[in-house]
Amino acid sequence: MPSRILLVRFSSIGDIVLTTPVIRAIRKRHPDAHLALVVREDLADLVRHNPRISEVITWQHGTPLGPLARRLRQETWTHRLDLHGSTRSRLLRLLVGGEWSGYPKYRGRRTALIVTGRRRGGSLGPVVSRYAQAAAALDIELDTLPAEIFVSVEADDAARQFLAERGLGRHRRLVALVPGAAHFTKRWPAEYWIELAARLAPRNDLIVLGGPVEREVAEAITAAAGSAAASAAGQFSLLGSAALLRMSAVAVAGDTGLMHTATAVGTPVVALYGPGVEEFGFFPWHARARVLQVDLGCRPCSAHGGPRCPLGHHRCLRDITPEQVAGELDRIPR
Repeated sequence: MPSRILLVRFSSIGDIVLTTPVIRAIRKRHPDAHLALVVREDLADLVRHNPRISEVITWQHGTPLGPLARRLRQETWTHRLDLHGSTRSRLLRLLVGGEWSGYPKYRGRRTALIVTGRRRGGSLGPVVSRYAQAAAALDIELDTLPAEIFVSVEADDAARQFLAERGLGRHRRLVALVPGAAHFTKRWPAEYWIELAARLAPRNDLIVLGGPVEREVAEAITAAAGSAAASAAGQFSLLGSAALLRMSAVAVAGDTGLMHTATAVGTPVVALYGPGVEEFGFFPWHARARVLQVDLGCRPCSAHGGPRCPLGHHRCLRDITPEQVAGELDRIPR
């Protein structure tokens, strides 16, 4: 009888994207398995069109887990993998019952990295490799390909029309700029994005991506670049943004979910890392990426970023200049 494999990863964008190399490895090793992924409803488009997944099961953020657990209990699962490791996923495990496997989060070691400025704790290892540990019983082998996102035809068409109406990317290199991040300390300063756009506009077309909260900064960025730029912030779904990233020749982004999305659609990335360090395990996975970071004793200051720099200077990102970023972009073949 084919295996029936249940995976749980509720959120967030980058974390879901980084499960896909493991999903690919499971499908390769178990081609006839029924592979179901539980994911938050508002993020389901990231995996909805993935042909390696048999079933996408969604949960609406803020609702009780009971109905989801009852649904999962009605099914027979040969393997249950918790790729989230949160309080919520552990509660779901209790409600569903059965034997589960998880992955090491190394919270203690991560705290040691923060408290000691990386002198203790060591590398936690790439999170993709740690996700794979949850699938050890499935005898999988990770490949050396990037993460992956499968974009719908509808999203592709909408992105193509958006660019065509604005005449972007037709005759010049299209550069995607992603200024947003969930936390302040992961955001490159707005004035740096504006300066970068002004530097790039004479020779490149620019598309600014993000959600509704990025609209204001996106408008300032596009104003600096004039007719060479357009803002798509708040106008596209996750798949629409993925389609625009795939149509871009290169992207510039911080340590964010859309940065991992860019790598998953095959677009080269210049990634700007502030409080996040490689030891945490969330650097781009086997991707065409150039990571810019500053070697400071105060990095990392937190596990996920925060509302303010604890020391007030935010040098981890302020010391990465627009000139440096433009230089890295020039090194990427056109």
